[in-house]
Amino acid sequence: MVLGEEARLCKNHPKFIRHSGDGAKLISANDSSGYTFRGRFTDDTGQQACGVGYEVTQKAHNALRWLIQRQAYRNDDQAIVSWAVAGTPIPDPFGNSLTLMLASEAIEAQPVAPELSHDGDVGQAFAKRLNLAMAGYRAKLGPTDDIVVMGLDSATPGRMAITYYRELTGSEFLEQIEAWHTAHAWPQNFGKELKFVGAPAPRDIAEAAFGRRLDDKLKKSTVERLLPCIVDGQPLPRDLVESTLRRTCNRVGLSHWEWEKTLGIACALFKGAFKNEEYQMSLETDRDSRDYLYGRLLAIAEHIESRALYVAGEKRDTTAAKLMQRFADRPASTWRIIEPALKPYISRLRAKRAGFMYEMDKLLDEIIPRFVGNDFLDDSKLSGEFLLGYHCQRQILNPPKIDNTAPTEDPIAE
Repeated sequence: MVLGEEARLCKNHPKFIRHSGDGAKLISANDSSGYTFRGRFTDDTGQQACGVGYEVTQKAHNALRWLIQRQAYRNDDQAIVSWAVAGTPIPDPFGNSLTLMLASEAIEAQPVAPELSHDGDVGQAFAKRLNLAMAGYRAKLGPTDDIVVMGLDSATPGRMAITYYRELTGSEFLEQIEAWHTAHAWPQNFGKELKFVGAPAPRDIAEAAFGRRLDDKLKKSTVERLLPCIVDGQPLPRDLVESTLRRTCNRVGLSHWEWEKTLGIACALFKGAFKNEEYQMSLETDRDSRDYLYGRLLAIAEHIESRALYVAGEKRDTTAAKLMQRFADRPASTWRIIEPALKPYISRLRAKRAGFMYEMDKLLDEIIPRFVGNDFLDDSKLSGEFLLGYHCQRQILNPPKIDNTAPTEDPIAE
């Protein structure tokens, strides 16, 4: 059927598909003593159950082995690989936005620093870079070219199964990848050496939702649940979003760099889960929702106390950081704790940083009257939207430092 001619059947099919020590097989019919053939076939040799030719199975398995070694996402025994049938390069569905952009030929022709300045419209700058990256793939990949996404996993050492299989055209695949990165784009902070604007990778989402010490089984199931969201455009699992938001609010239970990373991922997931709200990556001064305004207030309170501690030469967590979990559950009553705790720091700053305190007072006087009705007194639980307001307000209060050692000529700026 494949070659169009009679060929020799293969009885023992290749193994070592995912790695050199892999004993699991995709095709196998050696259960002559069990119940595999009883009542279904006239003999127990396996010739009637398996009808793949020797040449076909060798070519297919070796091509799959080469693809997995070259470009698959692997986690223990799980392997998910995507490829274009024509052999043209395609974006990796399991990479973050920075990996996608740097891998495209358009970005290679015009190198861009991984970190974007937060001055101006961050969303517009990210959209331009993403469009440039996708244009590089569309130049090589035709709209009707076939794309295959396949997931492999094994529950036992000898048997392997195809856990996910999807065939798409080139235009469908690129549209879904672009939609994923656009909907879940947010400024990410993965450490001192890696800061970018874009969507996080699925493995980073799994760690943000369940912690860095999650077992391989949970990580594999989480990635499998995210795969239809990326390739098919399905909504994000609500429990993943809620779990990430809860871990972000539990700030005292995470180290500083892990919390910064989890915060960016939580904002990206919430923004993508509620894409109809059209949240912006920069501060929205005209958004009057209760959760967003409370997030801005928390960022200002933290900024005032951290500046006062810096002036006094002290290093410790602020009251806003310690009470972040309580603030997310009961914002109105917690604000009545945070605000009186700021009084001594405000007095100190008015004596030593009068200009700074004048700007903070003006900002507080601008935000608090924007609460509608009794929203400021409402003590019900906040949604993840308060993290968006907190993060955006914090970016404005703490703009990124400009690296003066960078070259003066910037090809993108021109």
